[in-house]
Amino acid sequence: MHIITNKTYDEIKVGDVAKFSRQLTKKDIELFATITGDINPAHLDEEYAKSDIFHKIVAHGMWGGSLFSALLGTELPGPGTIYLNQTLKFLKPIAIGDTIEIAVTVTEKKEHERVVLECVCINQKGDKVITGLAEVIAPTEKISRAATLLPRVELRGQRKNYYQDLINKKDSLPPLITAVVHPVDRMSLEGAVDAAKEGLIIPVLVGPEAKIKAAAKEAGIDISAYQLVATEHSHAAADKAVELARTGKVEAIMKGKLHTDELMHSIVDKDNGLRTDRRMSHVFIVDWPDYHKPIFLTDAAINIFPHLMDKKDIIQNAIDLFRILGLGTPKVAIISAVETVDEKIPSTLDATALCKMAERGQITGGILDGPLGLDNALSKAAAKEKNIVSDVAGDADIIVVPDVESGNMLYKQMTILSDAEAAGIVLGARVPIILTSRASDVLARTASSALALLYVRNKAKLS
Repeated sequence: MHIITNKTYDEIKVGDVAKFSRQLTKKDIELFATITGDINPAHLDEEYAKSDIFHKIVAHGMWGGSLFSALLGTELPGPGTIYLNQTLKFLKPIAIGDTIEIAVTVTEKKEHERVVLECVCINQKGDKVITGLAEVIAPTEKISRAATLLPRVELRGQRKNYYQDLINKKDSLPPLITAVVHPVDRMSLEGAVDAAKEGLIIPVLVGPEAKIKAAAKEAGIDISAYQLVATEHSHAAADKAVELARTGKVEAIMKGKLHTDELMHSIVDKDNGLRTDRRMSHVFIVDWPDYHKPIFLTDAAINIFPHLMDKKDIIQNAIDLFRILGLGTPKVAIISAVETVDEKIPSTLDATALCKMAERGQITGGILDGPLGLDNALSKAAAKEKNIVSDVAGDADIIVVPDVESGNMLYKQMTILSDAEAAGIVLGARVPIILTSRASDVLARTASSALALLYVRNKAKLS
């Protein structure tokens, strides 16, 4: 346990010195900008940062008063010190990677417990980079206490506006006529109305009329411009939406306030549902600040324990969506607990077979590799550590999970613990199903509508 102890005014002598050293890192700059809101390009723009102006601003903004303040408040005089004023001169720039020694020396003791200290910063070359004076009120009572543990700070990357880019891709595409199933709460109504305002969908509200209108009134949402198809309850709403899609009266379905399995029960019905020859599957597009591009995650919502041929369709659905969005040829990582084939882990056998199927043209349009661990699918360093040579490893576009349990846990880990957002739709039915998490924000819900629109309107372009 680290104990910090002050020097009282009576204990302080002219000539007393305290010092410590510190290396300037990029993380220091980013933390400073995050805490202060200082988004000066001199701090954050790498091209601009190459100039001497950048280094001088760093010295002024970060390494001046803040570091001297830390030294005065923890060592000399220490806890109980009141900072009065400071004057500093910045003599030389401080660059990222420089190590500087920060020192304060008592030069004068004044009345009323005031103390004047000389402040000096010296770089690793022995050059003075900052000089000045500080005046403080020194404590009169002795203080000795355990140093407070600082919270761990972890910087995450900035969002890349993937979702807004998706929404902007709509251009002049006509909006999708979309059955919104059982929108009896604020969140589902807002999602539908916001998507309509963006020109992505034309909502057809399907569900109990009284509940829908009550929810709209409570949320202050005007739904008078939208068609309302009344049903008795949520199950009837799901059936009616499927009927509207099957008869061509709507082009997509959006989940409202009902359970996914209740909606999917109507969609997968063998006689009256929306089945095709392709297995239905869900694709999340995850905006994860820690990764350099969006991640397509499949299937984390529909197929509980998919068999080999189910996974073939799951992968093809995701590849088709990726290509329809104009993103090129995706790198597909089929993940498991390990990156080696092990007969005791069936998902590794499936991954191997799926890669061979892609070689034989049974899966088209993507570059597949697997089995891969999640670490080496997303991290080049992890892949290198395990001697994995692959076009996919460390740069995956699509993550294919073994089953819905692992996929759903991965999705929730990303969104809850890693501050990711996820838009998503179900593919493989006659029409796309806009299926988002109840916790998704408005932008993610609107982006899901954009996905459906782009998928339907551009599907014919897929060659």
